[in-house]
Amino acid sequence: MEMMLRVKRSSTIGVIAPEIGDPYGSSIISGIERYLRANGFFYLTVAHRHDEQLVESYSRLLLESGVEGFVTINTSIVREPPVPTVAVAGHRPFAGVTNIVLDHKAAAFSALQHLLENGHREFAFMKGPIISSDTKDRWRSIVEASRELGIRIHPDLVVELNDPEGCAASAPEYAYPFAKELLSRDCAFTALFAFNDSSAIAAIRVLHDAGLRVPKDISVIGFDDIQLASYSNPTLTTVRQPLQEMGEIAAQTLLDRIENRSEYVAEIAVEPELIVRQSTGPAPNAIYQLQNLW
Repeated sequence: MEMMLRVKRSSTIGVIAPEIGDPYGSSIISGIERYLRANGFFYLTVAHRHDEQLVESYSRLLLESGVEGFVTINTSIVREPPVPTVAVAGHRPFAGVTNIVLDHKAAAFSALQHLLENGHREFAFMKGPIISSDTKDRWRSIVEASRELGIRIHPDLVVELNDPEGCAASAPEYAYPFAKELLSRDCAFTALFAFNDSSAIAAIRVLHDAGLRVPKDISVIGFDDIQLASYSNPTLTTVRQPLQEMGEIAAQTLLDRIENRSEYVAEIAVEPELIVRQSTGPAPNAIYQLQNLW
């Protein structure tokens, strides 16, 4: 019987993500692929674009294809999956699902403290889109860290990345109009904390187009540390998530579950790291009045 079961096994898992080519997801998938290849497993990938019906239909399709487990990336799980599952940035607890989570509070605190130490007191924020499973926890952590550090969050200095096509967080071109809107408001700031690196890079382009210098006039911090962050101009200060490592941890945890090599754990925490590059610096002596720039 044991030999028959082994013959029927697919040695394949399903990877469920909003997109495949975005820098965030592709880095995680790279880590998944690296671990699976070294351990004789394969994977099938589906991209649902945050469409709940597609999540359901693709999950069924993967199960019909014989996958032995799921890794979900930035995908909200709404019910307990029928196979072992590891969620990267899933955030919602479900029986049988292992969540790999970043310490968002530590991430927010380190970024904001870095800006405070550089003399910044007027902060702008680019808040993530509703469709991202990271948005709620990340924003709550920013609010809590700001309160502890004595930073006032001015409502006019917060812009939310909500694109009607659901792609606001995936590339700089989608975040560009939101950064432009933020700059056009009648409220000055010397530091910007963006939801992710793509939106930070878009903001830097908007600031440059307005004749402002980064970081001499305004400092910008991103989140994730995608590959482009170290090649942008200026290079981007960001909160690093170990994305490839998170993918490897997800794949290892799932295979250990499938092979019954370890007991189920509900959560695995990973630590962020502030990477200081060229996009942040000391606050200017005077806050520029920006309302007439656009």
